[in-house]
Amino acid sequence: MGADSICIKDMAGILTPKVAKELIPAIKAVIDVPLNIHTHATSGVSQMTYMAAIEAGADIIDCAISPFAEGTSQPPTESMALVLEELGYSTGLDIAKLEEIADYFKPIRDKYLASGVLDPKMLSVDPKALIYQVPGGMLSNLNSQLKQAKASDKYEAVLREVPRVRADLGFPPLVTPMSQMVGTQAVFNVLTGERYKMVPNEVKDYLHGKYGKTPVPVDDEFRRSIIGDDAVITDRPADYLEPEFDRLKAELGDLARTDEDVLTYALFPQVGKAYLQEVYYPTIPEEQTEIKAPSPGETTEAVIRIQARYRS
Repeated sequence: MGADSICIKDMAGILTPKVAKELIPAIKAVIDVPLNIHTHATSGVSQMTYMAAIEAGADIIDCAISPFAEGTSQPPTESMALVLEELGYSTGLDIAKLEEIADYFKPIRDKYLASGVLDPKMLSVDPKALIYQVPGGMLSNLNSQLKQAKASDKYEAVLREVPRVRADLGFPPLVTPMSQMVGTQAVFNVLTGERYKMVPNEVKDYLHGKYGKTPVPVDDEFRRSIIGDDAVITDRPADYLEPEFDRLKAELGDLARTDEDVLTYALFPQVGKAYLQEVYYPTIPEEQTEIKAPSPGETTEAVIRIQARYRS
């Protein structure tokens, strides 16, 4: 297929050393390109998994610089490099440079921790990830959603609800967009106090078959409770899509200067069009004038902001 490498992407951090020792040799036996292992430190087994993976023949591992490592991120680059060099593996990494990079990012991490943008909870280990099998990015999104809803105390309840929702939906893989869909539905189920009282349109589309065949058949009674007796697509969903490239190109008008522009608009209609507008016709707000009214005896001061619109 022309691939330069193959990556085992363990987005939930649930790949264990035992499984790595079994999986990697089996894949290496049938490929001749580098094998990359990507895991997250969420469950607390990532470093052990990486060591087992390397011993089993993995060529590449993904790490993160230490200030942003661990938790829902990856194992620390510096630690892994030091251990591997000590064991006789050549990483080609300059430890002094890594320390310099880490020192640069430490105050940035502290800034975001202090502001609340970076939640300490996301930097900790949760062995329950091995049970819930929730990806690190999904954990961050769930935590953010609950914070916005002022329901952070429901975090554990939502985590328990995720595998139930996933089972109801036929065990879809928790990668984008299914991770967001399953996570959002779990949040709704917990916050409303009634399962599936609120169902996003994306979940309904999934149950209509618009995302393809589910890994495990969805219970018919459950499906009907969400979408009634609506027809369900059982063949290739894309066969039901009308050709739309030319229509979208016409809608964009002179913003459609490349095929990539049209695809951007197709994927993100509102945001994409606004983005292209700024790319090709950058604008600055029209002239604004602020005048500070003088007190008696003061000199009048006018602050003029000269701004203009530009079109090419």
